[in-house]
Amino acid sequence: MESLASLVAPLRDGLYAVMTPVSDFIWSYILVYLLLGAGVLFTVMTRGMQFRLFGHMAKVTVTARGAGEGVSGFQAFATSLAARVGTGNLAGVAIALWVGGPGAIFWMWMTALVGFATSFVESTLAQTYKHRNEDGVFRGGPAYYIERCLGWRWLGSLFAIFLLIAYGLAFNAAQSNTIAQGMNGAFGVPHWLSGIVLVAVVALVIFGGLKSVARTAEWIVPFMAIAYLLVALWILFANLTAVPAMLALIVKSAFGFGPAVGGAAGYAIKSAMENGIKRGLFSNEAGMGSAPNAAAQATVKHPAAQGLVQSFGVFVDTLVICSCTAVAILLSGVYQDMLASHAGQSIEGIKLTQDAMVDHLGTFGEVFIAIAILLFAFTSIIANFSYAAINIEYLFRHHARKAVHVLRWAVLGMTLVGAMAKLEFVWHFADLAMGLMATTNLFAILIMSPIAIRVLQDYERQRNSGVSEPVFDPKVLKRPDQVDADVWPPKGV
Repeated sequence: MESLASLVAPLRDGLYAVMTPVSDFIWSYILVYLLLGAGVLFTVMTRGMQFRLFGHMAKVTVTARGAGEGVSGFQAFATSLAARVGTGNLAGVAIALWVGGPGAIFWMWMTALVGFATSFVESTLAQTYKHRNEDGVFRGGPAYYIERCLGWRWLGSLFAIFLLIAYGLAFNAAQSNTIAQGMNGAFGVPHWLSGIVLVAVVALVIFGGLKSVARTAEWIVPFMAIAYLLVALWILFANLTAVPAMLALIVKSAFGFGPAVGGAAGYAIKSAMENGIKRGLFSNEAGMGSAPNAAAQATVKHPAAQGLVQSFGVFVDTLVICSCTAVAILLSGVYQDMLASHAGQSIEGIKLTQDAMVDHLGTFGEVFIAIAILLFAFTSIIANFSYAAINIEYLFRHHARKAVHVLRWAVLGMTLVGAMAKLEFVWHFADLAMGLMATTNLFAILIMSPIAIRVLQDYERQRNSGVSEPVFDPKVLKRPDQVDADVWPPKGV
């Protein structure tokens, strides 16, 4: 065993030496600015759809229920939110606060505001170019719209491979590891036992197919989001007199006017911006190309309707759930105490969030966070499987059933291994794969964005003429032949 480890170590170190600088370069110098820039551009192109249509967006999300034998608009929303809302909402926000200061929260909010438009564009494109599968559930996403609209199957295949590495395997191991740690810390449950139970429950869902994932997400996601919001609201009202000072601290710190944080002698606007923007982008996934895989599954009458629903997901994930974590931390005494006692040191984000909840709720806070971790991470695992299944079907279209069956066992294997072992290498590899995945998707949607704008204009034109539920006619596209006629038949046919 030792000889094997000695052989593997040089290979691992060599891969780290290559992966780390490439991944850091992609995330720090390309993606952060590309994602933010695309969000601003799409906001302008859609004439600020996130502000003009926010009320309608919320209404469409809540009422998007019926879908017959397929997946409803709300189920697709719940599936994408299940993947978006994970342990990053608990630990990631805490790390952003620690490294970038309270101002990071302000920039996280700003990132989410422009992310609405990006999410709309990519999800609308996924709906427009989806196709009907034999199981009654639609398939679509970046791999599909890249091939259908741009004619580049090779690029669609690259995207699918990057997504399989990140969402199909690595992220599931990371989520199960977090669950096992939470259960062990709160209840003393052995890691191996958490792994076995988790594998059994995940298997029950994923062997039922995409419909099973959508139905499970539909029930769990609203419950966990509402429960987390209610706890945060209780904390907010219990500390109401401190709220104005907290908000002032967030805004002042965003522009460099605040106390030193993270053990530094002060922090610049750049630090607050970078950490807030990264946290927002990592959390709501707008532009990453992940949520469109869920968006395409929905049975709706117009692509823009699901685009609006997925935009609302950015609001729930970042402006609601991430903000709940920030409020709990900043209104507790734990944050300032940690700054004083851990100056210049790194911390575990989940510990800061957990200690803040204990400060507000007593011992129940630790149990509450453990349960939140369980629900957030579990739903992420099943939603990640859904995304991976869609993309492995794309890659192996003539052997789709066999490929998905192999994927199921691979997901269960990574879930079990992740619960019992720290997979730092796999996590770094996933970061690189996700960065390449996002870069590929952004390149495509920047080219295809006029199509999404044309679809939005058609949707708004019908609503302005008095149509309560617009119906899509592919004739509004320059190339209606690129969409499936059985999915979007021309009006009057």
